[in-house]
Amino acid sequence: MLPAYERDPTATTLETQILRCGEEKGRPYAILEDTVFYPEGGGQPCDRGTLNGVTVLDVQKRDGEIRHVLEAPVSAGPAALRLDWSRRFDHMQQHTGQHLLTAVAQDRFGWRTTAFHLGATTCDIELTATALSPRELEQLEEAVAVEIRAHREVRARWVSPEAYAQETVRSRGLPEGHTGDIRLVEIAGVDLNTCGGTHLRHTGEIEALKLLGTESIRGGTRLFYVAGARVRARLGAHETRNAALRTLLGAPDDDLPAVLKAKLDQLQASERRARKLEEQLADLQAEALAARPETLVEAHVEGRDMAFLQKLARQILVADPGKAVFLTSDLMGQGLFLLSAGEASAFDVPALGNAVASILNAKGGGSGKSFQGKAPSLAARAEALAHLRG
Repeated sequence: MLPAYERDPTATTLETQILRCGEEKGRPYAILEDTVFYPEGGGQPCDRGTLNGVTVLDVQKRDGEIRHVLEAPVSAGPAALRLDWSRRFDHMQQHTGQHLLTAVAQDRFGWRTTAFHLGATTCDIELTATALSPRELEQLEEAVAVEIRAHREVRARWVSPEAYAQETVRSRGLPEGHTGDIRLVEIAGVDLNTCGGTHLRHTGEIEALKLLGTESIRGGTRLFYVAGARVRARLGAHETRNAALRTLLGAPDDDLPAVLKAKLDQLQASERRARKLEEQLADLQAEALAARPETLVEAHVEGRDMAFLQKLARQILVADPGKAVFLTSDLMGQGLFLLSAGEASAFDVPALGNAVASILNAKGGGSGKSFQGKAPSLAARAEALAHLRG
């Protein structure tokens, strides 16, 4: 007997029996007499829902039986199944859309499909085309739209191997080791394919199919798309995002890219000016610190990164190689420290650096004349400085 998900892909509930229960890798599962839950296969994810109120987490076909992986164990006996219909119908829209897209791509343009993936947010097929131009994508999308509007019937049927040999079937081949009858899914006048998945009743139920873009892969092209409710959801998300951008940038939709580019150009110019000012500030600070009479000079700067501390230290030590420097900074809630010594300094930087890291409860390292690290805070900075001045 065919399972309920195949007898009637629109059925959302079923009363049946739990034949056997088990556990695999710490997860309970149940084997049922019948099921409305489609097991993962053929590029289509499994169905979800509940079994006697217990969440069905996964459905897999193993050794000729369908295992329903559950959130909690159940006992053998009567079973009430309830399907997550929104998930199922979404998969039916994406999968039927793939059959139609594949057929049109091959028949109208000569691009054969070699793989299919139904993802959580987008789907894709892999085509033998080396590349698709924007004009070709537009033509393909419109050709698919014509067939959606044609409201073509979609139906599944089983045929014997002998009858299958007489059919003109678009297929990447049967599963390894397959024996017995073969299931065909037909879009009237457009496609005949081997498939075990769940599909819509007619192409009109696809609603719409939108091509999203391509990428090169293994000498072919991966083509991304969404169908059905995903098209509306994606459009809704775009509209919400555009509304926010209109408010932030004070521009209508058509002007958003140009206004945003102008803002980014301004930001880059500001960043260049800021870097130049930082360099000038480092020069002034280095000059002032190098002029101090003590052999160990120290300074704390707010909001500067390690690169700034390193540059400041280099400039001080170039001006006076006999000095050592201890520099710290607070950056995004984290303490940074740098201990460096000039070529003429007698400071034992590795030993003193490790001591400072221990006092600050920091992680760091270095060798020769430089040691740097990161600390949860600089609360013990005065203690670390006292140790250095020892």
